[in-house]
Amino acid sequence: MRSHPGGEAHTRRMLELAGLPEGARVLDMGAGAGEALAILREYGFDAQGIDLEPRSDDVERADFLRAPFPDGSFDAVLSQCAFFVSGDPRAALREAHRLLRPNGTLLLSDVFFEEPGAMLEEARFEITHREDMTPLWREYILEALWRDEDACCEIPRGKCGYWMIIGRKV
Repeated sequence: MRSHPGGEAHTRRMLELAGLPEGARVLDMGAGAGEALAILREYGFDAQGIDLEPRSDDVERADFLRAPFPDGSFDAVLSQCAFFVSGDPRAALREAHRLLRPNGTLLLSDVFFEEPGAMLEEARFEITHREDMTPLWREYILEALWRDEDACCEIPRGKCGYWMIIGRKV
């Protein structure tokens, strides 16, 4: 699993930091090939994944900016390297907020062109863990360029950082 910086180990670390209860209902926004879904299910979560271009039968075709679920459908939302490529990360955060139950958990790692705190506060999330993973992002991008592979998203222009954030819906 190398579809985002840190791969499987990063996904597992996010889950450990989040401390989700057993059986939690989790949505992977931007699930791609469903790699994180397998890990979520391994941990005993009721997991679903959506993506505009699913690369697995486990992932449902849907636009996560307008997800086909009622308000408050999930205990947690996971997204890795997907909100940026949506073209509207703020809208993705608002949609994650809508989909979460009260006090629901957001597990997010992505590219940000600004310090993410204000953006998450604007979307009504309280950050419980924030970690700058920009060095890992640079390594990931350079490795993708070196191997002439697609990275998780188009290589952004301008100064950016890659952050892992665990937050709670407020």
